[in-house]
Amino acid sequence: MKFVKRILLGLLGLMVGVVIILAGSIVIDFAIGRDRIKTITNTTIPGLNGAPDVRAFVAAPQGSGPFPAVIMIHEFYGLNQSIVGKAQGLAERGYLVVAPDTFRGSTTSWIPRAIYQVITTRPDQVNQDLDAVYAWINSQPTAAANHTGIVGFCYGGRTSLTYSLHNDRLSATVIFYGSPITDPQVLRSLPGPVLGIFGGADSSIPVEEVHAFEAGLNQAGIPNEINIYTGQPHAFVKDMESIRSGGEQGKAWAEMLTFFEKNLKQGGGALGEPIEHISYETPFAWKYYALLAYEHAFGMTSHDH
Repeated sequence: MKFVKRILLGLLGLMVGVVIILAGSIVIDFAIGRDRIKTITNTTIPGLNGAPDVRAFVAAPQGSGPFPAVIMIHEFYGLNQSIVGKAQGLAERGYLVVAPDTFRGSTTSWIPRAIYQVITTRPDQVNQDLDAVYAWINSQPTAAANHTGIVGFCYGGRTSLTYSLHNDRLSATVIFYGSPITDPQVLRSLPGPVLGIFGGADSSIPVEEVHAFEAGLNQAGIPNEINIYTGQPHAFVKDMESIRSGGEQGKAWAEMLTFFEKNLKQGGGALGEPIEHISYETPFAWKYYALLAYEHAFGMTSHDH
């Protein structure tokens, strides 16, 4: 019995030690990267109704426009050079792209802090900041009215979907491997068509869940294109250098360009008043983010770090 107690106490001590080390590493990473956002962003967007201003990287095409606009949401690491490069790449195709910092000054490459950023950022706060971004876009003479879409990656994919449920004036939504919502009663509030891109080998989002998402969209009457890239892990669309090299990353990016060409450049404007708009409070996807941490740390995605 004493031997068992010693083992249990040892395991408890080990767990406490791990928690202390992880907490310390988050504090250290924050201290080291305190000014990262300032070096990545180039625009300050005024907050609405007394909320803090929103830092963002804005990329614009050459010329006076007006251009269709795209809000681009970062991964759970936060706004970084990968997203900046993607924003610039999309701007080269004729879009005004705004990539906001939705973590209010926090960005990292350290997985424990990435998870900490997500769990300490309220969804209603994110929607509030994105409302400020949307309002700022509509105030720009270079932005085409009623031609604004949203795209996000990982955490940003989930966020692009939930913000589209919040803002019924968006024209198109693109989700790169973000945890989906499958309830058709909720999905019917989406204001425009949806493109979903997922990896078939993504352990954080089972293929069955993707199929349920597609079925929910169809039942809700929302135009959609849902594609699963066989053998691809979570976060397989890395950066513009990888995208330009072709392969599955290039195909997925081209799919997004075609979708935005059709729904923002040629089309634009929401589908109209939803049949029944449901007030949706975004629950925190604990299971998804737990699996996501495992995927980045130990799964196929980790091989690229």
